[in-house]
Amino acid sequence: MTDLFGETPVTEATSNHFVEVAAFVPLRRTFTYRVPASLREAAVLGARVAVPFGGRKLAAIVIALRDDAGDVPENKVRNIAAVLDPEPVFPQELLSFLRESAEYYLAPLGEVLRAASPALRRESLQALRKTGFLKDSDKLTGASVATKKTLRIERTGTSLDGIRLGSSQRQAIALLEQGKPLTLEDLALVIQSPRAVVRALEQKGLVTTQTLELQLDPFFASEVVVEVTPTPNPAQIHAIDAITARLGQAGGFLLQGVTGSGKTEVYLRVINEARSRQLGALMLVPEIALTPQLVSRFRARFGDAISVLHSGLSERERSTAWQSLRQGRVTLAIGARSALFAPVPNLGVIVVDEEHDSSFKQEEGFRYQARDMALLRAHRAGAICVLGSATPSFESRQLADRGKLTLLRLPERATAQSLPSVELVDLAREKSGPSHHPLLTGSLERRLRECLDQKGQAILFLNRRGFSPSMRCGACDEVQECPSCSVALTEHRREGRMRCHYCDFSTSLRASCLSCGAEALEAIGVGTERLQDALASVFPNHVVARLDRDTAAKEGVEEVLARLRRKEIDILVGTQMVTKGHDIPGVTLVGVILADQSLAFPDFRASERTFQLLSQVAGRAGRGEHAGRVLLQTYQPRHEAIVHAMQHDYEGFYARELTVRNDLGYPPYSRLVAVRCDAAGEDEARSVATMLGDLARAHPAALSDRVTVLGPAPAPIARIRARYRFRLLMRSADRAALRAVAESLVQRIEAGIGAARASVDVDPYSML
Repeated sequence: MTDLFGETPVTEATSNHFVEVAAFVPLRRTFTYRVPASLREAAVLGARVAVPFGGRKLAAIVIALRDDAGDVPENKVRNIAAVLDPEPVFPQELLSFLRESAEYYLAPLGEVLRAASPALRRESLQALRKTGFLKDSDKLTGASVATKKTLRIERTGTSLDGIRLGSSQRQAIALLEQGKPLTLEDLALVIQSPRAVVRALEQKGLVTTQTLELQLDPFFASEVVVEVTPTPNPAQIHAIDAITARLGQAGGFLLQGVTGSGKTEVYLRVINEARSRQLGALMLVPEIALTPQLVSRFRARFGDAISVLHSGLSERERSTAWQSLRQGRVTLAIGARSALFAPVPNLGVIVVDEEHDSSFKQEEGFRYQARDMALLRAHRAGAICVLGSATPSFESRQLADRGKLTLLRLPERATAQSLPSVELVDLAREKSGPSHHPLLTGSLERRLRECLDQKGQAILFLNRRGFSPSMRCGACDEVQECPSCSVALTEHRREGRMRCHYCDFSTSLRASCLSCGAEALEAIGVGTERLQDALASVFPNHVVARLDRDTAAKEGVEEVLARLRRKEIDILVGTQMVTKGHDIPGVTLVGVILADQSLAFPDFRASERTFQLLSQVAGRAGRGEHAGRVLLQTYQPRHEAIVHAMQHDYEGFYARELTVRNDLGYPPYSRLVAVRCDAAGEDEARSVATMLGDLARAHPAALSDRVTVLGPAPAPIARIRARYRFRLLMRSADRAALRAVAESLVQRIEAGIGAARASVDVDPYSML
């Protein structure tokens, strides 16, 4: 979007006697190299090359072609050593987008390109060793993989008349004549020596073969359940028609639909239409590990011609998926935020599902916001971008209100069921129920019994994992803290340990206090593990399971959810993992144990996040044949976020909260840049933060009051991993002025700040 990012067209020379490259190093500059005559045909824009760099050997990406060496004396220019891939890693559309993204987020271009690149092919490294460029101890930055290939076999039209076939050959032909191409791996399941069989059939002209990299993604291991394609309702038809009418040109849409309104069906039909026009498609979801159900729906509609990109893939699996897109064998990609950089050919549509979700913001390294960058990539590629949510982010909704995005609404659920009824429980007034558990009120226990008696299932949401969030000494009253972080240790009783959720420090559950040595430790508060135990004792004849980061690491998210779908679980207790996108028809009751928990965060978005979280988790109820019910337990029953969530009232909450944001000058009425500093010593961290704050305040844009500088101050979590943390925040409605101040700080940081570290985060999301 031009108002978000500005126009920065990229123009390139056409000769390549010299090239400008971005090396895979954290430096905000590029470098010029000479191209030997033997490499000029391959050293094109977007190619990955090996270069000497000081005393090191690095990978780099060609970002410009040059006729001369520019300001560098030609006798100082070194040669590139090799081109590392059979074809350019990045097509020009993607390369231009990545360059612009790096510029917007003030990130080193080489680091951005490295984050977006696939793993190196091991064959390329072996070739460099043969030439002597790489010694035995040398290696290029990044992972390397050996590619695994297979054969794709198809039946020709040649008649079988007069051709003698062995039994295995006849069996292979019979399978192929069912009309679907097969791989060697498919044939190996039913016949022996499939490669020899295929070779013989190929010699007889009965089959053709094509060498492919093997699809290794575990998402494709299960059988696809063919679904009946639903008939869209009038609101869905309107949305589909409006979006598909813009295919082939740049455009942005905000699809605002209540939970269960059928947004996914709109995505599927839009993507299907794009594919029918030979356009590629990209689908971004918050956490791919939590949405195998979505992948199954896409496979049911489009078959296995999909690349799924997610954090659970090995480097080889990720490389295979990436290459299948780059080579045009696959034109549809699904993945989490980093899939934004997938080389989808002839890109026609990008969908960002649950666009409000905080996981679209990368918090380390290249700190990009995938939702915003999806709008940019679509705009630059001449594609459409669809942002979807039941509770849109204020930034996206403001773009729609200002006419920068087209707002489309799905006001009702796609099924006959209405939104669930919501009941508020005031924890200050209503005490615990018959179980006497502090967070199981009488109302919640009663509703749980009703749900279970009616053969329904329940989800209980509590955003605290572990048994108890903290342990306190009854003798000295000290909370047991992590020695490296200023956070309380969480009790994990089943493990028999206390654990830090920031640095993963752990210690055994000892009887004595870490501060005074007294044997008087007491569990304070309730986590998911403790809640699960309490529910198991209250409902001994029902299965109570847990879904949080601890159980996900052991059992797997999908296995827990599969058990829930099969009704092997009656009550599921979980953290935010239970709130995102799951469609479980048997769930008729959702209970939120502490609805106001996230309101305590020191963040101007705390109310917005709370409203979104409550709305999303409430949407898990009543998606099947039976009506749903939601219980919100809270100490703040009159808080606006909770009241509006109870009423499913996004518009009312949005209007009220916008007034507050406007009065305070926070986004979407301004832009932010956060500067975070950390050091081993508190004084050192404070000193660097103060120096950067003073520099920001001395900038002409700040002196003229176009940019406001807040802080520095200790971060809300003052110490993590034995490093003290300070931060300052810069705010302005003038994007250019804010950028000028931020660039001056980046330059100062790059000039050196001793042993301290500092980072500049454009459009920060986390205030911690």
